[in-house]
Amino acid sequence: MRLIEKLVPALLLLLLPLSAHAAESPLPEALAAPGERAVLTVHADGQQIYECKAGSDGKQVWTLREPAATLITDGKIAGRHFAGPTWQLNDGSAVVGKMQASVPGKTAADVSWLKLEVVSHRGNGLLADVDTVQRINTIGGAMAGSCDRPTATRAMPYTADYIFLRKD
Repeated sequence: MRLIEKLVPALLLLLLPLSAHAAESPLPEALAAPGERAVLTVHADGQQIYECKAGSDGKQVWTLREPAATLITDGKIAGRHFAGPTWQLNDGSAVVGKMQASVPGKTAADVSWLKLEVVSHRGNGLLADVDTVQRINTIGGAMAGSCDRPTATRAMPYTADYIFLRKD
């Protein structure tokens, strides 16, 4: 027993750096964008809007229709996020993305973290040369289960961080 008592503190000291590293977990590999650098990071506060539609098995299910969120940076409204998915800044620039990768949110109530390829640009502002958008740190927004009224809609509040990247 004494040997164990002596070894436990030493083992804890060895494991401490590993647990500290786990607390600062890196971006999931599926969402990584090697060779790209961040142009802008914004916080989104809004809703994921779902519509009741027939699923592949014919049963009615909640299906994502569109996001509707305000984009915030430095405590100020920077733009908005809406169907497309589109991100539009107050400087007039906008991008539309197409999903490349998805990983589950931290809980079942959180929408997935995403990596999206930019497929179109508008305007000459900050987003003019963005190639990739990452959605991370999601809270809320997920909707699951069946519904019974076709075309009914329901909004689920969510927050997330969006990182806009461009190739070096």
